[in-house]
Amino acid sequence: MKEQQRRILLAAGGTGGHVFPALAIADEIIKLKPQTVFLFVGTKQKIEARVVPQRGYAFAAIWISGFHRRLRIGNLLFPLKVMISFIQSFFLIRRFKPDVVVGTGGYVCGPILYVASMLGIPIVVHESNSYPGITTRLLSGRATKIFTAFAKTNQWLRRQDNIELVGTPTRDVLGSVSKEDGLKFFHLDPAKKTVFAFGGSLGASSINNALRTVAPLLHAAGFQCIWQTGRTDAAVVNEMKTKNIGYVSEFIDAMEYAYAAADVIVSRAGATTLAEITRLGKPAILVPYPFAAADHQTFNAQTMVDAGAALLIPDSRVQNELQESIFTLLRDSSLQDSMSSASLRLGKRDAGSVIAQRILELKN
Repeated sequence: MKEQQRRILLAAGGTGGHVFPALAIADEIIKLKPQTVFLFVGTKQKIEARVVPQRGYAFAAIWISGFHRRLRIGNLLFPLKVMISFIQSFFLIRRFKPDVVVGTGGYVCGPILYVASMLGIPIVVHESNSYPGITTRLLSGRATKIFTAFAKTNQWLRRQDNIELVGTPTRDVLGSVSKEDGLKFFHLDPAKKTVFAFGGSLGASSINNALRTVAPLLHAAGFQCIWQTGRTDAAVVNEMKTKNIGYVSEFIDAMEYAYAAADVIVSRAGATTLAEITRLGKPAILVPYPFAAADHQTFNAQTMVDAGAALLIPDSRVQNELQESIFTLLRDSSLQDSMSSASLRLGKRDAGSVIAQRILELKN
């Protein structure tokens, strides 16, 4: 008798830190059950609307956004967005008929997962940050299963019997590219050491401002950069292309090539970024986002520092300290090797496969 085809809805949006773990989970499920049917749900304006269809998955959008803590005109629409998003979620779920609904963080998960739970459909939450977002905290009492990346996360969740510590899933493609191919992809010199700097899909202005000074100095010293500025500082791209520093772009879709080419990473300390870094064992200089909830990025980064896998620069000091940190690390091969080994020890390569297996075990 032919096995029933599984149908899985994944809610993920807002940032790559939410979207890429969801894609990694879907990829792992396909390995186990190739006939599984997926639907991703997000918003039209964010990264998921572009990246998810590029990866070959069906995508649908709902009208929802976060509530800004600072006073903004857009907050006046928030109640209306919530009401409409619940209605949209209801009809999406009724039409798609998922066996399981999975959320990997962000405001888009709220209406989708809540409606699914009201309809009696198993819901799964993956929380990648040490301090869980408000959506995870609110849904934790209704979730069938919660997967976390940090043991500390448990203290903020409503139930403890449905939690499993597994790490953050990363994509297998990250380990599929050689350094030689990575450098060739960006037309870089294989004889030079390479810094890969990025601040997420939106960018990190403090890192970008520091790199405006540091990148030309790196070039003068015989090093090169791969630099993702993010959308917020897109004007930096044209400015730095005249400096002949390496490769600079607003956004890099083929992150696996950038990681492969890099000898040193400069980045924020979001959980997904750290999961990718530790999967590949890359020495890192981390500049935590200072306004993250409960300062969780500093906690994430400190975990790496304590293990000997990274250097930490507070955001307020990056302008003054980034140059020295990059040059120190690039010029010390033994330090790079020891940090790489420590990073690999922290990595959880099987997080995605564990989550995929648990999801497939759930019964509606």
